[in-house]
Amino acid sequence: MFPLLSFLAFSASLPVAQMGKPNIVWIVAEDISPNLGCYGDKVANTPNLDRFASEGARFTHAFTHAPVCAPSRSGLITCRYPIAIGSHHMRSRLIQPPATFTSLLRQAGYHVAWPGKTDFNFQVPKDAFDSTLDWTKGKLPKEPFFAYVNFNGTHESQIRHSSDEHAKRTARLQPEQRHDPAKMPLPPYYPDTKEVRNDIAFYHDNITAMDYQAGDVLKLLKDQGVDQRTVVFFFGDHGWGMPRGKRWVYDSGTRAPLLIRWPGKIPPGGVRQDLVAFVDFGVTALAIAGADIPPSMDGQPFLTEKARARKHVFAARDRMDETPDRIRSVRDTRFHYIRNFHPELPYAQRVQYMELMPTMQAWRRENAAEKLQGPQKLFFQNTKPKEELYDCDADPHEVRDLAGEKGHQEKLLELRSALDQWLKDTRDLGAFEERELIQRGLVEDFLKQYEGRKKQ
Repeated sequence: MFPLLSFLAFSASLPVAQMGKPNIVWIVAEDISPNLGCYGDKVANTPNLDRFASEGARFTHAFTHAPVCAPSRSGLITCRYPIAIGSHHMRSRLIQPPATFTSLLRQAGYHVAWPGKTDFNFQVPKDAFDSTLDWTKGKLPKEPFFAYVNFNGTHESQIRHSSDEHAKRTARLQPEQRHDPAKMPLPPYYPDTKEVRNDIAFYHDNITAMDYQAGDVLKLLKDQGVDQRTVVFFFGDHGWGMPRGKRWVYDSGTRAPLLIRWPGKIPPGGVRQDLVAFVDFGVTALAIAGADIPPSMDGQPFLTEKARARKHVFAARDRMDETPDRIRSVRDTRFHYIRNFHPELPYAQRVQYMELMPTMQAWRRENAAEKLQGPQKLFFQNTKPKEELYDCDADPHEVRDLAGEKGHQEKLLELRSALDQWLKDTRDLGAFEERELIQRGLVEDFLKQYEGRKKQ
């Protein structure tokens, strides 16, 4: 663990010339859990990111507030919880979004380059970016700069390609870097089928292909001579894009890799076990830049002298495309509490996009044939419990619910209370029907579009 006091002592020893405004780079990969070699994944092949991790700090407890891309990214860019501003439903559109942290970086003198994916559940404000051109293919922005790059080759849609298409998209991999489906470790909640093994192998191949891309960006920074004055974040936008991962508030959907290199500030080889929330990333960038942080933002800096330890991180699941639900969760460094506001709805509701995944199809097939065993059957229960509690150290796949066990009632009450306070503090808009949010002028009306999907 890399304690805050060590960080402060290390920072204080630096020459003044090294304490100016650094550049900031965010490298983002879609739909990945911490399946990198530096996190101990035994089948991972990620030499560039493993090397990068050894040059900075690896965070073991970084979590998004929403396990799907648009709500996750809406909180990332605004440093606000989506349930507090109205961007919590997947594929909704907020009419009057709050200020972005990037606009505040621009006011602080930073050039902001954000090419590619936005997907914030609202239209990009005109003052958010200076440029949307791909800075990785041309000249670096004027310093100091904040530069973003997004890799979509790890997105869930890239898992379900044909073998020929997959080979084209992962052409940089050496034969020994490809993953053998027969050797893939399976979560205990999946059936052991050819489809599941193949999907997980493709998922890991895609991460290795992304590792090459991340290596290209890191090399560019070094070749351009800016790497020693640039803070680089690498992270995923939420958990892996597999069923019961993406779209769900379990760790498989909310826990992401987070690696940060800050030469002269963060000692190499550090491991940080403190809780970090995605709403913290933007305010940390503002703190690095020396910019003021609006009190309305929900995040808190975690890399500067203003850092304070989090006790909890929170997450929310709401409508996923055409499929309604409302789930909230709170996690400390070990235990995870989940509240299902619609226990009458099964876990295995259909989301058309998710149903395209061969793993989901195989899982449903095995369930229909009554071949599932043990934890494999949990996802297909007719209803959900009102509350769930997991010891994530002892049960990292979250298949043993402790909510009803006598020995865990104190922890259950503690986390239940913490969640109640979060819902009160955020004035959780998920408590209101989406139609009411539309009538109040908060979001645009997409209900007909999604009602139509249900009938297909």
